[in-house]
Amino acid sequence: MFLPAHVRQSIAKLGADKTNGRSFFVYDLTVMKAKIAALKAALPQEVGIFYAMKANPNASFLKAALAADVAGVEIASIGEGRKALEAGFAPKQIVFTGPGKSPEELEWAVSTGIKLVHVESLTEAHRLEQICARHGVMQEILVRVNPNFHVHDAQASFSGDSSKFGIDQELYFGQLPQIAALPHLAFRGLHVYSASGVLQLDDLLENCRRVFELAKETEARVPGLQCSTIDFGGGFGIDYLETGRGFQPEAYAARLTALIAEHGFAGRHFVLELGRYLTADSGWYCTEIVDIKTSVGMKQIVCQGGSHHFRRPIALKINHPVDVVRMNAPAIFDGQQSVRNETAFIGGALCNSADKLTATPVHLEAADIGDLFVVGLAGAYGYSMSHLDFLSHPRPLEIVIAE
Repeated sequence: MFLPAHVRQSIAKLGADKTNGRSFFVYDLTVMKAKIAALKAALPQEVGIFYAMKANPNASFLKAALAADVAGVEIASIGEGRKALEAGFAPKQIVFTGPGKSPEELEWAVSTGIKLVHVESLTEAHRLEQICARHGVMQEILVRVNPNFHVHDAQASFSGDSSKFGIDQELYFGQLPQIAALPHLAFRGLHVYSASGVLQLDDLLENCRRVFELAKETEARVPGLQCSTIDFGGGFGIDYLETGRGFQPEAYAARLTALIAEHGFAGRHFVLELGRYLTADSGWYCTEIVDIKTSVGMKQIVCQGGSHHFRRPIALKINHPVDVVRMNAPAIFDGQQSVRNETAFIGGALCNSADKLTATPVHLEAADIGDLFVVGLAGAYGYSMSHLDFLSHPRPLEIVIAE
């Protein structure tokens, strides 16, 4: 893993000060802001970047996204919505996605006056209609469709199978007229989010093409409706395995522009929900190595923190890039074990065998007790995705080193 010099220096300084604890996340928000700026420069003006805050709901990330002038924020709960407002986003910059919205969450959305609610079922549409009728207001909506196709080469797929997300494409045209007839719901278009973590441009753009065709079919089959807004999610991948085939945003933007023109959709509004792509390489998880030993011929590195702090590698069974920041701590005793140009298992302090910070053993040039084990691409689905209170270990700090 390439660890920028200023990040390495910051980690070493923070690790030396034990008031920061023995595990912490480090964030450099200039990385995220630069990505947003590059995307805004490349994408056609009809495309709005909405920060998918599920990737990292830390207030600093929200404020960085706002400062970088994203179009808005995508939320999936009332808690996220309140955090977005506290960070400075206006209600009309918020879109509310996700299945299983509670009556209280829909009540909050309507009373707050958020921009869009993405309706995931006929039941949700009727529930929202009743709330809007009681308030005497119209609510703009997108209807989420579970399409009958897969996006290949994705870390997570949300389409093509039985799903809690959206209305099956086979049922969509039977239910859409019922939704469109509800007097307090204003249909604005479609939401089709097929997959996440996609690196292949062809797959993402094929998803866009199919969504555009579905929008055209919608307008042809349901007179009076126009898909003025189309949300095709995000799904931009991150090269966690450092294969050298990272996502190419400029090429994606150029081909999306051509696709919009090809379908005659200039002037419509398009939503990109981007979270992982914007935040992953803005963060590093750091934890102190507290023990090194040999077991059945393999080195075992035991860290103060583990999967309770950063569970993504073991949950998704994928290694993140890693490094070791040397701290030159004095040896505890003569003959103390270390790692030198060896492959080692990396675990934490939890009392279960699944407590690992890498899905498989990794090769390290050097590591000693007292050094900091660093996991890269940890700015997305890190702190908030983890089971932080398991065994009641201390929670890691989240420390911003650059904004």
